[in-house]
Amino acid sequence: MITQEEFRKIAQNGVWRQNTSLVQILGLCPLLAVTTNLVNGVMLSLATILVMALANVAVASLRNWIPHEIRIPVFILIVAALVTVVDLLFNAQLHALYLVLGIFIPLIVTNCIVLARVEAFAAKNPPLQSTLDGVFMGVGMLWTLALLGALRELIGNGTLLEGIDMVIPGAHAILLLPADYPGFLLAILPPGAFILLGCLIAWKNWTDARVAARKPKRLTAESASIDAAPAR
Repeated sequence: MITQEEFRKIAQNGVWRQNTSLVQILGLCPLLAVTTNLVNGVMLSLATILVMALANVAVASLRNWIPHEIRIPVFILIVAALVTVVDLLFNAQLHALYLVLGIFIPLIVTNCIVLARVEAFAAKNPPLQSTLDGVFMGVGMLWTLALLGALRELIGNGTLLEGIDMVIPGAHAILLLPADYPGFLLAILPPGAFILLGCLIAWKNWTDARVAARKPKRLTAESASIDAAPAR
């Protein structure tokens, strides 16, 4: 079983506090290469979430039987087997998107995010907590890649959800800027990805700093209210 406090801590760490893209700065290769639009970033993130959740629960279930000396090769074999399944599913069910994502689906095997969580968390915790850790770490990656992809697509092309027809046949991209918008090529190129990622990291640090600055004031106000309360 898992307590509410454990669940809250795992969720907060994965989605915000230890966000793999904005705090740990892991998996930059797919982060910068795939997020040319929203759809690509979301679909690669979903594939990564599936692999992370299954890999974490597998390692957590087998951790007592895996010799410490060979744990890394065993972890890689487990992740590689799961990635192969996901790769074949994408090829069979979403072939057009599979061709677009290309090598980045097989490269999930070497993604530092997956191996880091397997080694740092799943190998030391029960299956339920490990599964949740994999899911929420993936969710943190998901919203980051989705936001970065949406910003790059909007600034670069003036559209949103370009390529959605590869996932939902018959669907079309949304044109948010005028049809004569010339586009901003820098946003689509790798330097644009670095600039926008830096802005997202700065925004998160600024948000955390504001929250941290408010805590002493709130604690001071609560202490003052307690001191002012009449004794019974």
